[in-house]
Amino acid sequence: MSNHAQRAARFRDLHQRKELLVLPNPWDAGSAKMLAALGFEALATTSAGLAFSLGRPDAEQAVSRDETLANARAIVEATPLPVAADLENGYGDSPEACAETLRLAAAVGLVGGSIEDASGRQDAPIYPFELAVERIRASVAALRSLEVPFTLTARAENHLHGRVDLDDTIRRLVAYAEAGADVLYAPGLTQADDIRAVVEAVAPRPVNVLVGSPGLRLSLDDLAQLGVRRVSLGSNLARVAYGAFLQAATTLADSGDLGEAQKAIGFDRINSLFKA
Repeated sequence: MSNHAQRAARFRDLHQRKELLVLPNPWDAGSAKMLAALGFEALATTSAGLAFSLGRPDAEQAVSRDETLANARAIVEATPLPVAADLENGYGDSPEACAETLRLAAAVGLVGGSIEDASGRQDAPIYPFELAVERIRASVAALRSLEVPFTLTARAENHLHGRVDLDDTIRRLVAYAEAGADVLYAPGLTQADDIRAVVEAVAPRPVNVLVGSPGLRLSLDDLAQLGVRRVSLGSNLARVAYGAFLQAATTLADSGDLGEAQKAIGFDRINSLFKA
């Protein structure tokens, strides 16, 4: 079995167990190595984290598919862990665009990835139901032609775009599951009853929940009790890192105070993480 196949099988198996999979999101090879050193079992990229590292905004189609896949390849090559990718809307409206993006994702060594139903357009932020389902169906067909398993996550983006319609979100997730998606994900859900409803609606398929935001007051144990099988942090860890950087730089610029800068991790400690 190839290294790619081993990672793919491992990632698939992590979704079949009862224990909660905590999937942190590095934005470059360095952050990936740090997370691997802490003992995490798998990683997932973050579109926002990548955009910020390039000095661009997220969710405005400011990062190309080629840039995303190059970043994903660097993260894949940085550690032996399975890596999934945030593939946004598949970098195109059509089902064929989603299918091609997933084939390219597998070619750089990824073993999982997500396709969302957000269009990137302000006038119509969510794809119509029928098109959204067809995009997942085409994605699944493309992945079934691969030599190694690839875990597909289908995302319903209503709650991130001001459409607080749980019924429509569940309708979409159920349809995506029926179309063959392996994991279902509705970022922005924060209430226990809503999360439980999603878990029950798509069972036995695993559900991912976005954690790390102040709006979610449930612990990892709480989420596991609700039946959630996987959690990810999106851009949270990137924002923690950039937030500490901005705070230290701001106090230096405003007052010449070095106090925040002196809180930096020791050179020897961080340097040692990158020697392996």
